[in-house]
Amino acid sequence: MKNILFISLLTSVITVSAAPPAKSVIEIWVWGGPSQLETFDPKPDAPAKYNNGLKAINTNVPGIQISEMLPQLAKHADKYSIIRTMTHKHNGHETASYLMQTGREPGSGKVFPAIGALVAFYKSQNYQGDLPPYVILTKPKGRFAEEGFLGEKFKPLVTGGNPNAARFSVDGITPPSALSAETIAMQFEALEQFDSFGKFSSTYNPQVNLFDRAGEDARKKMSGSAAKVFDLSTESEETRNRYGRNDFGQACLVARKLVEAGVPYITINAQGWDSHKKHFETMKKKTAEMDQAVAALLEDLAEKKLLDTTIVWWSGEFGRTPEIQWEAPWNGGRNHYAKCFSAIIAGGGFQGGKVIGVSDSVAGTVVERPVAPQDLLGSILERCGIDPDSKFPEFTGVNAPLLPKESAAGRLREIYPRKGENK
Repeated sequence: MKNILFISLLTSVITVSAAPPAKSVIEIWVWGGPSQLETFDPKPDAPAKYNNGLKAINTNVPGIQISEMLPQLAKHADKYSIIRTMTHKHNGHETASYLMQTGREPGSGKVFPAIGALVAFYKSQNYQGDLPPYVILTKPKGRFAEEGFLGEKFKPLVTGGNPNAARFSVDGITPPSALSAETIAMQFEALEQFDSFGKFSSTYNPQVNLFDRAGEDARKKMSGSAAKVFDLSTESEETRNRYGRNDFGQACLVARKLVEAGVPYITINAQGWDSHKKHFETMKKKTAEMDQAVAALLEDLAEKKLLDTTIVWWSGEFGRTPEIQWEAPWNGGRNHYAKCFSAIIAGGGFQGGKVIGVSDSVAGTVVERPVAPQDLLGSILERCGIDPDSKFPEFTGVNAPLLPKESAAGRLREIYPRKGENK
């Protein structure tokens, strides 16, 4: 396809980062591996055995086209940049997920922390919120311990529950539905009155104060601002419908509320994209939900003046095979494919309306500008004000940089804020 906007690596010399560091990150983890051809790298001129007759559509940025399955996101291409040449060598979910989350090859004998835990660790130094600095909506990835050797303190809060339910119940935070706020307040007050032994003991044993602080922390989470973040009844029906009345759409709305609450790192774990069989039936449903919700999220963040300080990145662990597998048992499926796949990144100072990299005529091979996992993750860390080349803190006992050295092609400096910009 000729309508490709390619950013030369030469532009990196004029894109010195000048904007303030991003405050929050929203990671949209497309668990299972989304097809590049039905999302951000369509190939309408390829034979039908690759594209199944699907077309590309123009976006609001001249020269950039995406799949016809993403009509809403096509209206907001000026807000995000497309990476069409993500690449690595792992076609297994576990190994690919670990690499895409940590930037490291598996098998070192250590479990390195995922990018969410890294951002949470460094941002928590100035974080004053009632919620943990790392929140996952709504199910864990389950591929590895994301906090790694940073320890339990930086393990993500996994909400569970369904944000599209009548009441989004988050275990340990959302009060039981049978109890009113007044009843909960009375129970905490009664506990405090009965705790005469604790008050007496705290004079002689400072450790008792830890229990007092834990109780106060629980009170804040159940009756303070933390619980209100997950209460979607505070949002208008128009807003909820705008995101889509499904669990993924409402999770994107909760993510926006978590950004407003100052949470440094939020992951939306979007499941169901491992489309080996009946791929196009799966993609029709999944892309419709994703298209509506992510477009609404980007638009909402921009309207609320939060996009400049919030990074939004969308990716899976890999893409899908360019050639469709029509034979049984696949019946029109695509398999795992890590050689060349797509991601998008928006906000946090990253320029929108750009395309990084060029793939071949069937989105199967990198032609220009490969992007390695550590290049993408390192760029996110840099825009968060974190040096990916700095060493892990001494308490970890790990004498290594936060990420491996960037690839020869380098981090995404061509879409960093241009020198002199002050977003």
